[in-house]
Amino acid sequence: MPPDFTLRATNTAHRLLTTLTFGRLGHRIAGMPSLELTTVGRRSGKEHRVLLTAPIVEDGGYVVVASRAGDDRHPAWYHNLRARPEVTVAVQGGPRVPMRARVAGPAERAELWPRVTAGHPVYAGYQTRTDREIPLVLLTPLDEA
Repeated sequence: MPPDFTLRATNTAHRLLTTLTFGRLGHRIAGMPSLELTTVGRRSGKEHRVLLTAPIVEDGGYVVVASRAGDDRHPAWYHNLRARPEVTVAVQGGPRVPMRARVAGPAERAELWPRVTAGHPVYAGYQTRTDREIPLVLLTPLDEA
């Protein structure tokens, strides 16, 4: 699995690409919108931002995949939003929108996972690399949560 340095470097490169091209590049990855998720560190209390892709967008909300490229560990952002589900999401360089994050339950995941992998098979590949069930996280605007 990719080391933490590689994951951070990839995220930094993505952010740099978007900045240097004044948003012309980097807002869509593999046909998915990219979004900036801001969480609050469960131990530090500091804001942390990460760029993620959203394989499902509907009803003003997003589904993101806590894959960590198939690593056996959950990503740090996942642990942070589990501890504090109030997050913000910015899409295409837009304003940060307050949202609530929640992990899809078993029935929801059973419905969503085939939709995620049908459109983006890379996630199915990630699942084969790990014994943990890769969580799906639903991000919904606070007025709908």
